[in-house]
Amino acid sequence: MSFVTRALSVAAAAVLATSLAAAPAQAIEISPPGANDWSCKPTAEHPYPVILVPGTFESMEKNWSTLSPYLKSAGYCVFALNYGETNGVYATAPVAESAQELAPFVDAVRAATGAKKVDLVGHSQGGMMPRYYLGFLGGAKYVRQLIGIAPSSHGTEGVIVPPPGFVQDPDFTGLGCAACADQQAGSAFMQELNSIGDTVAGPSYTVISTVYDEVVIPYNSQFLNGPARQVSNITIQDKCPADVFEHDQTPNDAVVHQIVAHALGNPSGPADPAYQPACF
Repeated sequence: MSFVTRALSVAAAAVLATSLAAAPAQAIEISPPGANDWSCKPTAEHPYPVILVPGTFESMEKNWSTLSPYLKSAGYCVFALNYGETNGVYATAPVAESAQELAPFVDAVRAATGAKKVDLVGHSQGGMMPRYYLGFLGGAKYVRQLIGIAPSSHGTEGVIVPPPGFVQDPDFTGLGCAACADQQAGSAFMQELNSIGDTVAGPSYTVISTVYDEVVIPYNSQFLNGPARQVSNITIQDKCPADVFEHDQTPNDAVVHQIVAHALGNPSGPADPAYQPACF
């Protein structure tokens, strides 16, 4: 572990006490450590606020419990949201409707921080849904970069089910997961999303995938098509062959943390595909 990585890990522990925060003019929700400090002002070194977008069935608190404090300790203004609630379960509503919830959150972050643009980091559905915001809701002008961690970019040929530890009724009766249907490969939503291409002009895109993904399969369906100046597709095991992280836990992978931080620190364009993180 490098000195910088060790220092960030130590500093991250210092922000674990700040796990409750209120968004402006909204009900109090449980934020991940380091996120949703609405008084945070971006610095010259880190001028773009980072918004963390969780995946299907996930809350912001659970999905970003490690990456949020890691980025906060690195000096970023970090924000996160819950969205798409159906029957008390987050990120299960139709994806297009969830994108309409992301839009005002981006506006609120921009207003609070004074930043003209934000960076988006999303896991699974959270790495795909913002593309609807960028391409269909006018969000491209407000986003500098979208970083997708195991995103369902083109849907999955598998079945989306809650991750281990999910506390809802195990037969999922009455769950009404429209987002699960939307994320099936070939769905009407996926056809609409990708009808304009994988990217739109303006933002950069970084995709981080694992060969051990058992949810969004095949794993390379997560990759986006686009010129190298705009798109980087990175497979974790190409960087660290012994890394066995799978879909649900990729946001907690120290290797993923490093790649995300590298991408966010790139002043223009996506992550450098030649970047080599420290392997653990």
